[in-house]
Amino acid sequence: MAEPVTAPPLSGRPPEPAWDALRDEPGPDTVRCLGLYAKLAGGVAVVTALDDHGGPIGMTVSALTSLSARPPLLLAGLRSGSRTLAALRRRGTFAVSLLGQHQRALAERFADPALPPAARCTGVPLRQVLGLPVLDDALGWTVCLVEDVRRYGDHHTVVGRLRAVGLGNGRPLLWHDRSFHALDPD
Repeated sequence: MAEPVTAPPLSGRPPEPAWDALRDEPGPDTVRCLGLYAKLAGGVAVVTALDDHGGPIGMTVSALTSLSARPPLLLAGLRSGSRTLAALRRRGTFAVSLLGQHQRALAERFADPALPPAARCTGVPLRQVLGLPVLDDALGWTVCLVEDVRRYGDHHTVVGRLRAVGLGNGRPLLWHDRSFHALDPD
């Protein structure tokens, strides 16, 4: 493989390659990418918000991570076009409930595409924290202000600033290899 040709530096910046194999070569197909993503292990959470009528709405997410301690920020990946994403953008607030391994049925319920997002909350034990719905008996929860929302491909990243936090007990529900899992007992 030939070395990339570099352009002369501009105003003290490092030289940029005129040819970049990572950007110029075609990427892997979607099936292989999804196969790689399936190998990632992640905690499972339910993101909730309030719809236009003030009712609870929510969805299951597995793309959730801490982003910053000061200020306290987290990052969630939500599917573009979801009603929950639209609701949190309009209202500027949302809640996250981290699921314990005993809450698999809730994860499946909030991920069910046949169940409308508002109906997912029907009959589910919820409580209000700063006006937002939080799942009872969650491993942990937070209520957030929307700090930023950006589209990347078929998802949006949502950065939330934590305003309230609660901690429960138990072990997390995990998502790995396209299914839910529990940690092995010690």
